[in-house]
Amino acid sequence: MNFTEIAKNRQSCRSYDPERPIEPEKLEAILASARLAPSACNGQPYHLTLCQGDTAKKVAKTTMGMGRNTFAENAPALLVISEAPYVKAAALGSKLKSLDYRSMDIGIVAAYITAEAAAQGLGSCILGWFDDKELRSICGLDAPVQMVITLGYAKDEPLREKKRKSLDELVTYL
Repeated sequence: MNFTEIAKNRQSCRSYDPERPIEPEKLEAILASARLAPSACNGQPYHLTLCQGDTAKKVAKTTMGMGRNTFAENAPALLVISEAPYVKAAALGSKLKSLDYRSMDIGIVAAYITAEAAAQGLGSCILGWFDDKELRSICGLDAPVQMVITLGYAKDEPLREKKRKSLDELVTYL
C-alpha cells in the first residue's frame, strides 16, 4: 500500500476483535516506524509504553470514564504516549518562539503509528480521554500522558466515507 492508499483506508477503529492477537512482528514494525518519526532537533520528546494482556485491560479502563471509549477494552494492545524532556536545542527554540514543539512531535509520532498500523492491516484509534493519574500509576510513568492509541484487528467495521474540508477551504495558493 502506498501512503495515499493508507491515508484513504485508515480510520478510527471502534470495534476490535478481542480473540485475534496482534503478531509481535506487526507491533515491532509499528514501533520501528514510530522511532523514525521526525521531531524537533531529532529530540523525540516522548516515551512509548506498549501495553498488552492484563495491563492493556487496566489501561483501557482509564479511557472509559463517563461511558467513553468502551471499545478500548477489546483492543489487544494500547500504546501510551507520555512526555519526555526536550533536548537542549528544542527546549531553547520552544522558549524563544513560544511554540510547543513537544505537542507537535507527539502528534507526528501518533500519525506515524496509526499509518503503520493501517499498513500492517490493523485498526487504531487515538484517545485523548483518560485518567492521567491512574494511567501513570499503571504504567509506572512520572511524566504526563498525552494520548493513548488502541491497536488491533477491526471486527465488522466497514470503511466509512471520510468527511473532510475541500482543498479550496483548506489551502491558500500564493
